[in-house]
Amino acid sequence: MAKAKNQKPDYEKMLRKAGVRITRPRRIILGILSDAGDHPDALEIFRRAVAVDGSISLSTVYRTMKLMEGMGAIHRHAFEGGPSRFEQAGGDHHDHLIDIESGDVIEFKSDRIEQLQDEIAKKLGYDIVHHRLELYGRKRRTG
Repeated sequence: MAKAKNQKPDYEKMLRKAGVRITRPRRIILGILSDAGDHPDALEIFRRAVAVDGSISLSTVYRTMKLMEGMGAIHRHAFEGGPSRFEQAGGDHHDHLIDIESGDVIEFKSDRIEQLQDEIAKKLGYDIVHHRLELYGRKRRTG
């Protein structure tokens, strides 16, 4: 599901195409996912959804996330030491830096890292099919 920069994914269209019924709670959750510029966990998605409609249950959030992940519409990240977090699938490849104190997830791209990974794989006789790079760090104190 490649998407142009700043173009929101149409999750409703994807689900309808797969024959899934779009309920009001599911529509709200899909809107939250589509608008998310961060990597929320299920509880954060639930908090955002309940702010719109207090009748949405946590189990509805979990079921929707599982459905979306199964369709390849979102990626689940199990960052060390925390709950699973979600982000939109598609778009450009990127890696993650996780702040171990705040839990913030920073996306970054590095051609040097990509080239080095390719060099290492080639030297060992492999072609990279898929990879995921997660760096864990603590923000430097200035002063």
